[in-house]
Amino acid sequence: MSLIPLRPLMEASMKYGFGQGGFNVNAAAQAKAVIEIHEMFRAPAILQGADLANGFMGGKTDFMNATLEDKRAGAKNIGNVVKKYAQNSHIPIVLHLDHGRDFESCVAAIDGGYTSVMIDGSSLPFEENIELTREVVKYAHARGVSVEGELGVLAGVEDHVFSEKSTYTNPLDAVTFFQKTGVDALAISYGTMHGASKGQNVKLRKEIVIAIRECMNHLGIFGALVSHGSSTVPKYIVDEINGLGGQLSNTYGISIEELQGAIHAGINKINVDTDIRLAVTRNMKEFFANYPEMQNSPSIGEIYELLEQKKAAFDPRVFLTPIMDTVMYGVIPDEDVNAIVQCIERGVKEVVGTLIVKFDTYGKASFVENVILEEMAERYKTIDKYL
Repeated sequence: MSLIPLRPLMEASMKYGFGQGGFNVNAAAQAKAVIEIHEMFRAPAILQGADLANGFMGGKTDFMNATLEDKRAGAKNIGNVVKKYAQNSHIPIVLHLDHGRDFESCVAAIDGGYTSVMIDGSSLPFEENIELTREVVKYAHARGVSVEGELGVLAGVEDHVFSEKSTYTNPLDAVTFFQKTGVDALAISYGTMHGASKGQNVKLRKEIVIAIRECMNHLGIFGALVSHGSSTVPKYIVDEINGLGGQLSNTYGISIEELQGAIHAGINKINVDTDIRLAVTRNMKEFFANYPEMQNSPSIGEIYELLEQKKAAFDPRVFLTPIMDTVMYGVIPDEDVNAIVQCIERGVKEVVGTLIVKFDTYGKASFVENVILEEMAERYKTIDKYL
């Protein structure tokens, strides 16, 4: 099945009332695992590459300082990997850019094969955010690519996205934003946070979701609502990491029950990154503990050294730099590297499979219309006629 844009999947989510996870990937093995576990559950899939994930996948191990050229190369690498694993798949798959920083980053992603992009103008004044988002919508929709914007500010840290405090989304501003930009989806601030330290017993402001959805329905405006910073940060995985010598503290996520309530209130897409990072890191630490002879492996011994040096880190990108060909292209030169790849894939499947069930996404693949980009571009000509 060809990759599809985000909009048909969001249309199905809104019509049938299920939540759709958007799962961030930073390596070829992660992309493969996300697709395979969705296939097993006969669920539609959204794979997400964050703006700086493109830099990392372009070979920039210091990904926080990735250039536009790094991002171009990485977007192409992610696009090639996802297309490879999607071409014989029976489920609809979206490749979505998470937190695009600017117009050029969105263009780089689209050129690399992304079928959906997010432009994050949430740090800008309202009218400037509208102007930037509208510019991306015009460019992307002409190519059949869907667009997600953001309104309101989430606290926490994720790659280059940082804020000490949250600013909740004003429901009336959200409606105006949809009207003036023609965006397909909007990430809102309603109590979630980026990173692994979201605070204990977080209660989401679901009334914000309900208010936006009711206004949109009343005015007959299409728009999917997106929950960023929504990892559950499973306590058992954190405990296992610390039991293996990790030094993670103050790690709290959003409860499954709160996310399920948000889906019922009108959230359609739920972004998850931290859970995947934690499970993959736990698996690698466990592997080296169970097979100490691998600590001196010529192929992967450096991964063990990084795990030991950076006990408070849990982002696999910190540890996987010794095997960048495997990360970027899926190259597996020997059995030792293959063992690490298996650790990565199992970790991804563990957390993603759990959330497919909890979000009620299983069995929904057939509910999503298979729309290729060229066909979507024609539809957007009618949808966007007033822009």
